[in-house]
Amino acid sequence: MRWPPSAHDWPHAGLSRQAACRGHVWHVQETGRGPALILLHGAGGATQSWRGLLPLLAARFRVIAVDLPGQGFTRRGARSRCGLDPMAADIAALAAQEGWDPAALIGHSAGGAIALRMALDHPDPIPVIGLNAALGNFRGVAGWLFPVMAKVLALNPLTAPMVAATMRRASVERLLTGTGSRPDAEMIRLYTALASDRAHVDGTLAMMAQWRLEGLLDRLDRIAGPVTLIAGVADLAVPPEVSREAAARLPHGRFVEVAGLGHLMHEEAPDRIAALIVETLARDGIGGGPVGGPDGDGAVASDGGSA
Repeated sequence: MRWPPSAHDWPHAGLSRQAACRGHVWHVQETGRGPALILLHGAGGATQSWRGLLPLLAARFRVIAVDLPGQGFTRRGARSRCGLDPMAADIAALAAQEGWDPAALIGHSAGGAIALRMALDHPDPIPVIGLNAALGNFRGVAGWLFPVMAKVLALNPLTAPMVAATMRRASVERLLTGTGSRPDAEMIRLYTALASDRAHVDGTLAMMAQWRLEGLLDRLDRIAGPVTLIAGVADLAVPPEVSREAAARLPHGRFVEVAGLGHLMHEEAPDRIAALIVETLARDGIGGGPVGGPDGDGAVASDGGSA
């Protein structure tokens, strides 16, 4: 994406700045005061994913959203730094450089996996909230075929411009609806802008090609801090069972199910998800008291692991 973002084209563009670290030039949006929260978007997204949550959380917290390497407005450094482990390490280095001392990590989809990977290396137990966290590998033939296909596509210099050239509003709307979410016009507009940008598509493909979860999944029982995995019942991209099973393997895991929402639930209903996040953080001793009723509107919670 071309820097700088304009206020007309990009949500909260007035909060945007750049920071160079570990070879990347990061796009950062930061606002609010209080305990610091780092927000990590999923594959193919960017800071626009948090446009509804950002002001709601900023009323109580210092909120920091970053674009992952090669995606959105972050200029990627080494192409080899797009996998789960290097991205987690590079974001941790960026946080240290910028003086962020996060009270919690919040990630959507693949960003949830990155947040958990960061928690593994964090010197102290740190709370993590995953929103439809992508914590499952494909099974059977797809388990090895899909990563190979992604790698082949990512290595072909013609793939990104071809994909970007074919991404039209109708195509993007079908993709978003296919996740179980109900996109509004603004959501479709922003994802169309991302999907039609060659650099963003290339960065997303590089991430897909290098994505490996086995190391994280094998060490879930070593994550010492509280982890809350919130899943939308209507999610067609990452079934809620993925979060339920992962929560049961975490020492201090908790699973929360939200009715009526899909994979992009935090964009569909930011008020509901913000209330759940605030309640979860309060439960973990961070920030103020809960908002709304127990576990938010239409949410059902269960504790997993040994919490």
